Amino acid sequence: MLKLDSRSIPHSTFRTPHSPVSTSTVSRRALLQLSGCGFGSLALSFLEQSARASVGGPAASPPQLPSISLRTKDPHFAPRAKAVIMLTADGGASQMDLLDPKPDLTKFDGKQHSFKLETLQPGSEAHTLLASPFKFYRRGQCGMEMSEVIPHLGRVADELCVVRSVHTGHNNHLESIVMLVTGHVFPGRPTMGAWISYALGSENQNLPAYVVLRDPAGYTGGSSLWWSAGWLPSLYRGTEVSSQGAPIQYLRAAQPQPAGAQRKNLDFLAAVNRLHQAKHPLASELETRIQNYELAARMQLEAARLLDVSTESSATRKLYGLDDPVTGKYGLRCLLARKLVEAGVRFVQVFPRPTTPWDSHHNLVSGHRSLPNIGGATDLPTAGLLRDLKQRGLLESTIVFWSGEFGRLPISQNAKGRDHNRNAMSIILAGGGFKSGHVHGATDSIGYKAVENRVSVADLHATILHQLGLDHDGLTFHHAGRDETLTDSSVTGASVVKELLANPAGDNHS
Repeated sequence: MLKLDSRSIPHSTFRTPHSPVSTSTVSRRALLQLSGCGFGSLALSFLEQSARASVGGPAASPPQLPSISLRTKDPHFAPRAKAVIMLTADGGASQMDLLDPKPDLTKFDGKQHSFKLETLQPGSEAHTLLASPFKFYRRGQCGMEMSEVIPHLGRVADELCVVRSVHTGHNNHLESIVMLVTGHVFPGRPTMGAWISYALGSENQNLPAYVVLRDPAGYTGGSSLWWSAGWLPSLYRGTEVSSQGAPIQYLRAAQPQPAGAQRKNLDFLAAVNRLHQAKHPLASELETRIQNYELAARMQLEAARLLDVSTESSATRKLYGLDDPVTGKYGLRCLLARKLVEAGVRFVQVFPRPTTPWDSHHNLVSGHRSLPNIGGATDLPTAGLLRDLKQRGLLESTIVFWSGEFGRLPISQNAKGRDHNRNAMSIILAGGGFKSGHVHGATDSIGYKAVENRVSVADLHATILHQLGLDHDGLTFHHAGRDETLTDSSVTGASVVKELLANPAGDNHS
């Protein structure tokens, strides 16, 4: 074993960036970083000699930081879509009360049905089947059956691709939220929005590639895990934009500054950061910070102009329900989502309100039916968003993705609600080259489990990436010694669900 004695090394060797020269004991990490005898130097010397021997040329260049940028990047192949709006139904929307009618639940209402493999919360132990309290109607020319809870979405049924056979991996909110956005139940991985931001950048260099529109009153369940960049450079995480008050926190100086002062400050800060970065070429945090400062400066004019809705027409305000106190807040976020993708943002995530509003353990009827509850608050703005995108010619190039983190069980909980269900959930896709007026897959007769044309969360991710022109196996980032992907298909078996696509014929990308 190699041993180093501090007495044989000059004291100056132990200087660190944050402390004066000291004769005190130094950590092995610092010693190896600072001494010429460190294992890293030995390894680098060996690699340089190997490179010279193998190619007969000069030593190989030291490792470099991968390019970190929001510049527009080319997809792997011709895309059908260029942006995504993700409308979260966080809390777990009930499929058999919204999008997946089950006559057998009505027929066997009150009967017992055992779910031996489920861990149930208090109030569900009796396993008593519960009929949906809502009526279903056939909507649009496609005849899609949809609940009375979402009448406005029913009027745009011919634009929707409803997938009734999605399944996920966990019954808890947090794990299922993380799985919905990252593909795995354990936190720490990049979200789909971060992957798309990393892959494609932003079409508008004055705006982020990934924007989050949450309720200004607070965070939803899962908080910022919904838009984390994980181990991708943090430049690719979601940028929170408020629909109330100042759109971007800390975007402007607290006190007025003389003309040109901020530009000089930024230039000086960038110069200092670059000097520091030269000493730490593999520190992505430094590059991200530099670029964030520059982006913030460019956003000052662009964001204020873009997020101003005071000049919107009365027709647009009505379309989104902006002047109705029930629909106005969510409608505003949906309108801002349209404006952002129209301006070149790649991924926009829209949240309804804090906590988990679709979580109906005790309030299935009161939480869904009419106003002012979650169904009434989000139905009109969601339909308005789809109508607005279509009339502006943006729907074909924009994927609208509506989903909760899991579904609900067909049994009663406390005679007032439903428990969590990882085995089946219904989601909505629209635009972006997805089939319109289409229903895919099926659950069993009571809506408990996806049984026909099952679709995993990883399959959804692969399919959305595909519509953006990205090969889910080819979109990689080297982390911890391996090339990581969003779908991790060698483990998940993810594949593109071609049956959801409007024109998959002749498309060889899977």
